Amino acid sequence: MAAAERALPASPNWYCGRCSDTCGAGRLFGFGARNSVYLLEVGAAPAFRGELVGHTEKVSGFTFCHYPGQSNFCASSSDDGTVKIWDTQTLTVVTEHTLHQNTISALHWSPHVKDLVVSGDEKGTVICYWYNRKDCQQFFPEPRTIFCLTCSPHHENLVAIGYKDGMVIIIDISRKREVIHRLRGHDDEIHSLAWCPVPGEELYSQQEVLQEGEVPNGELTQETAVMKGCYLASGSKDQTIRIWSCARGRGVMTLKLPTLKRRSGGVDPAIKERIWLTVHWPSGHPTGIVSSCFGGELLLWDLTQSGKRKWTLLGSSSEGQNHTRIVFNLCSLQAHGRDLLLSISMDRDIKCWDLTTLDCCWTLPSLGGFVYSLAFSPVDTGCLAIGVGDKMIRVWNTLSMSNTYDVKTFWQGIKSKVTALSWHPTKEACLAFGTDDGKVGLYDTYSSNIKNRPPQISSTYHKKTVYTLAWGPPIPPLSFGGDGDSPSVTLYSCAGEGIVLQHNPWKLSGEATDINKVIRDTNSIKYKLPARTEISWKPDGKILALGNEDGSIEIFQAPNLKLLCTIQQHHKLINAIRWHHEHGTQPELSCLIASGSVNAVIYVHNLKSVLESSSKTPVTITEPFRTLVGHTAKITSLAWSPHHDGRLVSACYDGTAQVWDVLKEEPLCNYRGHAGRLLCVQWSPVDSDSVYTGADDFCVHKWLISKQEYTRPPPGKKNTELEKKRSSQPKPKAKKKKKPLGKVPAKHDVSDTVNGEEVVDHLLDENGISDHEEEKEPQEFSDKVPLAVSKELPSYPRVCSVADQPKPFMDHKITPVKKDHPKEKPVPDAFGKRRKPRSILPISTSMDQRSKDELHQDCLMLATCLSSKGLNEGLAPDSGNHVLLGMFTDRAALYRMMEVEGKSHLENGHTELFQQLMLWKGDLKGILQSSAERGELTDQLVAIAPMAGYQAWVWTVEAFVKQLCFQEQYVKAASHLLSIHKVYEAVKLLKTNHFYREAIVIAKARLRPEDPVLKDLYTSWAAVLEKDGHYSTAAKCYLGAASPYDAVKVLAKKGDVVSLKTAAELAQIVGEKDLATTFAFRCAQELLSARNWVGAQEVLQHQESLLGQRLVFCLNELLCKCLSERNPTERKSGSMPSYHSWVVRNKGSFLEMVSEVWQSIFGVNATEQARTVLEQLHGVEYPPATSNTHPKQLLFHISHDLTLAALSHETASWDEAVKAVLGAVTRSYNAGNFTLMQEICNLILPKGCDHLRGNLDSTNTETMAACRSLEGFVAYGLLYNLWWNLPKDSLVSIQAELDFVPCPGEQAAVDQSDLTAVSSPEETANQTAAEMEENLPRADHNSPRIESNTTASLNDSVERQLKLNGCKMLLSEEYAALQSTQKDIAEVQRTLADMIRQNQKNNLQESIKDGAQESKMHMSSEVDSDGLVPSSSQRQCKEAEKEPVSLLELMKQLTEANQKLAEFPDSVKVFPFPDVLECGLVLLHIGSQCPPALSPELQRRALGLVRKYSRAEVYEKICRKFLT
Repeated sequence: MAAAERALPASPNWYCGRCSDTCGAGRLFGFGARNSVYLLEVGAAPAFRGELVGHTEKVSGFTFCHYPGQSNFCASSSDDGTVKIWDTQTLTVVTEHTLHQNTISALHWSPHVKDLVVSGDEKGTVICYWYNRKDCQQFFPEPRTIFCLTCSPHHENLVAIGYKDGMVIIIDISRKREVIHRLRGHDDEIHSLAWCPVPGEELYSQQEVLQEGEVPNGELTQETAVMKGCYLASGSKDQTIRIWSCARGRGVMTLKLPTLKRRSGGVDPAIKERIWLTVHWPSGHPTGIVSSCFGGELLLWDLTQSGKRKWTLLGSSSEGQNHTRIVFNLCSLQAHGRDLLLSISMDRDIKCWDLTTLDCCWTLPSLGGFVYSLAFSPVDTGCLAIGVGDKMIRVWNTLSMSNTYDVKTFWQGIKSKVTALSWHPTKEACLAFGTDDGKVGLYDTYSSNIKNRPPQISSTYHKKTVYTLAWGPPIPPLSFGGDGDSPSVTLYSCAGEGIVLQHNPWKLSGEATDINKVIRDTNSIKYKLPARTEISWKPDGKILALGNEDGSIEIFQAPNLKLLCTIQQHHKLINAIRWHHEHGTQPELSCLIASGSVNAVIYVHNLKSVLESSSKTPVTITEPFRTLVGHTAKITSLAWSPHHDGRLVSACYDGTAQVWDVLKEEPLCNYRGHAGRLLCVQWSPVDSDSVYTGADDFCVHKWLISKQEYTRPPPGKKNTELEKKRSSQPKPKAKKKKKPLGKVPAKHDVSDTVNGEEVVDHLLDENGISDHEEEKEPQEFSDKVPLAVSKELPSYPRVCSVADQPKPFMDHKITPVKKDHPKEKPVPDAFGKRRKPRSILPISTSMDQRSKDELHQDCLMLATCLSSKGLNEGLAPDSGNHVLLGMFTDRAALYRMMEVEGKSHLENGHTELFQQLMLWKGDLKGILQSSAERGELTDQLVAIAPMAGYQAWVWTVEAFVKQLCFQEQYVKAASHLLSIHKVYEAVKLLKTNHFYREAIVIAKARLRPEDPVLKDLYTSWAAVLEKDGHYSTAAKCYLGAASPYDAVKVLAKKGDVVSLKTAAELAQIVGEKDLATTFAFRCAQELLSARNWVGAQEVLQHQESLLGQRLVFCLNELLCKCLSERNPTERKSGSMPSYHSWVVRNKGSFLEMVSEVWQSIFGVNATEQARTVLEQLHGVEYPPATSNTHPKQLLFHISHDLTLAALSHETASWDEAVKAVLGAVTRSYNAGNFTLMQEICNLILPKGCDHLRGNLDSTNTETMAACRSLEGFVAYGLLYNLWWNLPKDSLVSIQAELDFVPCPGEQAAVDQSDLTAVSSPEETANQTAAEMEENLPRADHNSPRIESNTTASLNDSVERQLKLNGCKMLLSEEYAALQSTQKDIAEVQRTLADMIRQNQKNNLQESIKDGAQESKMHMSSEVDSDGLVPSSSQRQCKEAEKEPVSLLELMKQLTEANQKLAEFPDSVKVFPFPDVLECGLVLLHIGSQCPPALSPELQRRALGLVRKYSRAEVYEKICRKFLT
């Protein structure tokens, strides 16, 4: 599969220690983005090399193999727990392992060992994997979270590891299994480690080393003396870089990040908090280290320089070179003799730097979200706007010669995903955008980029996602102003709530208007308008097309939006509508409109007759002009080619883009380069071979049509994707089993997102992205099936356990961990003793259980209190342990006792006892208020609330309603609202929470029948039901709301036979005659496709206005029955036909049989009745047939033509009858069904055309021309019938025929010049004759040849000769000249089109000459390719280059040919005629096989026409036609 020519890739993943790497041998740069790895070829400009697809979660690490000769291998790690080894040449997985039981956080490929990949995870486990021998070692040096690791380039056994807490260790992975050094000094996360590319530690003097810390006695230990030692650099979140001596295990230098002046003298603390300090030691710079800084700057540190400032800023020569946000990864390589550094950053840019000049060579932007919209500027050619889900807009100058990826980014004022874009048609740099949160705005892409100016935002917001934006002429009320009072074009936005708003670009602060109001007023519409999902203006600005949620498309005429027609083709949500451009060679194609929906079928309609007619009533269109079938999922975007006529590209959820030849209904090429669902597509305005597509894989691809190997979409890919998704779902359970026992540590503090945006994009309810189907969301990741994690890990020769052991290293076999299931707790006995109810006075009761002494003291205290008149504080009976005495004294003491008891109940959570106690006290209002505040109201409290008064009762009920709503008990809450006579509030509460059924019952029972609330309930519930697919209940709601029109529409939405039949009957009952007619006809068509003519007639018989269609269906039934009887073996179908048992007495011709059935069954007896039906059917037009027209549809259209012929025959309208029969014959001829054409001629004209000719007016030239054309096709069929039924024994060699053709008398008359003039065609004829002789058995095999007896009678020969003489009319000099002229005009037009395209390409090549040589070669390869031209056309183009023809000469040829064409009478040009040259060749072929059958005169005439009007390519084309 051909890769993308150019691509804007997904953004590299953030917060990874090593997620990018370079391969110097292959000049490759790879980086992890989401769950894939992208490969770029590094040069003067980046080139997209490929994508490694296989992980199911975010890629956390990536590294190339730097071992000599192994540069085509690389490794990646992912959050899915796998480490994969890849081959970059084939882009496939070599092997993988799943040994980690925790999230992998670090990865590196050993530079010394060609098959060693080292990885570490968040638990501190390090795994060394030798993939060639499937061997591994597992280490657990420290129980800390690993952030990064790197293998030594000088010693194969040394690995440096950086941890989250700032620790750095160096371990030996050989059999020693030791920690060589623990390097302490950093205070925070270790973000990056880098070894010095040169071994040894001679960079610093001994004195400098000793200043940091001395080695005891100046001697090295035995362990570290095995090597020279080398330096290690580490970068940490503590804002320092440290250089470590591996020989001594100590730091030798500390570098602190500077505060750069260009940041206004200080660094924001928030920026310091977000810092990521990555370091890189370039191989060609042993004394220099490159590091990141606070705000995206890159610093080159000179370690040998003295003084405080040891750094130099990269990209300081000009503004705008540095990153604008923190940098995560750095890596370098040598290419084209230069040392290059590559960096990835949070600003989503990939930059390439020249380490010699310290300047930025190029920048590759990347995308951090779904690509929702693409739009080319009509003013600034080649300027592509890209709407992305990362809340930014990119504007890509695709024609830039100096910078292949010249992209500007706009983010100010955008706070949501950009879902729609549209350039102003005439104003430069004016870009409209729409977002996920319903915002619509205008960006000046020039001034906003220069002056950092925010966009203008419309004050009117949509409630849901903006689907589409379109510029069009103003409509009322904006069109009421004068020429200078209103803009020439206004902005229209369509969003998820189903409305289209018109925005005034001169005054976005003003309120936008809903165009539905204008539509209602102009067309006097009373019914509910459908929800809008797509909008498209015709390029001339006169016609507006609106796509709807129910699958219909409405066509309106500006400026008052008069409804012209409704297209009822799709039956599901419309996602895309596109008008054909108006600058093609065929002006009539500008009326083509293509549409795509949630269905996988694309329909193209020709609205020329509708736009040119002056009908006052809107028309309903149910037949497409062309149908494009091949996709297997929803269509999301469409685009017409601006370079061709009738060429369309579509984007689909099946992950492919398809180019179509609309006029031929043929797929041309299919692009499958994306790894996700396609969301948008645009054809390049300057290159006919280039197409741009955007998808949910976060990528924009530019691909060439000529380089694609597929022609049509893959079959059933949607089902495959769903199966893959199902197979990958159990994987999280497998991962869970692998977790070790014990607590799981907290993950890294960075949120689990990819590039700042969630992996699963939740923008689904949008144009082309969402539907109400039962379709599952496909995976946004790889379309490869992830490998399932096995339950038992394989046993390797040397594997280590992860268990916490006293020793840091252990060698064990990995065995599955068995987990014991926890024992279930015993269930308590449910049949125990019943618990005693809680006491309402527990404190007083418990005090009575004290000792006798204390109880005696209570008696004394009570007596003292009662005998005393004034109770002092010390003797209060309700204080302390004597609180129970309150019930024996006065009321105040009792209240104090009850208060103590109540507090105890509240503290213990017994609110019901507290409420009961307060009720005894008589404080009912206090109970209600405190219970309401705590949300503890009960039915009992509400029931007794009237005791506190009416106002308190109402207040309590309202508070209880709020409490019930909080508990989601909405029905009960509504019932309580009804108890206080708040009917409207109860209905509103139920409606808000989608309890429509209950709300309708209450409103119907309690409100007046004419109350508008009831109708609103019905319509609101109907909209919800319609959205969920409950169409029958929705129809009942619309009927209840007195909106029968909407009821009929929603009932027919499902589109099956039962629904359509019911909808038609319902429309008939409620008086919607037009709808009844439409749906009855659609239902009949569905039944016809199932060959159920009985059911179709039953549906149509209830519609008086469809009598004409009933006659068409009747004739279709009789025609199918006759054809099946005449050819029983060819009429096979999966379903048994359902015919009527009509009794036909007259066994005459087919038309007589039809007439008898019409009279006896349908009562069509009077001429006036037949004339009325004829006028009705004349208003129905069907598109011309093609070779891709379905046979059933073709037969139905032919039945329509034959019905017109039969009705004309009944009314003696012979002129119309001839034209109708001719239409049926030519329709089958254009569809390539020759046998059907013969059968129709035999049925309708069993005795030829003499009877018709005798009834025609000979003075009417048009009618006579039609009759002549009809006679020609009858003779054409007879001619082929004679050829296929020649006697077998009359076959002679074709070469003898060629020797026989020139008569002796004529041979002398032909001079040498004539022979020279026709030598090429005659040579071609000789070659063709030889090919015909070889292909005769094949033709006999394919065509039904009736073998005659070996001795043909003389009568047969005479009859055959008479029939051949009857074919004499096919050799018409006039038609041969006309057809030759038409071919000349077509040839000149093709040459002119090729010349115009070549001129555009030459202009583009001249502009390339000033660019870089590599860009020049790259663009030339694009310009010179044209994949849509077949090999023969390419040869013709090459010949045309050898013999160039000037434009003046071509225009002269075209003028002469048009003048010659104008000389022919109109009657000859209107009606088709069989190809005269083809007929001549067939006659000559018959003469070669049966010489006596062809008269010399007929032979001379045929040969003369062939010589006069044929060319070599015409010979080849015609001979190929009748041989195959």
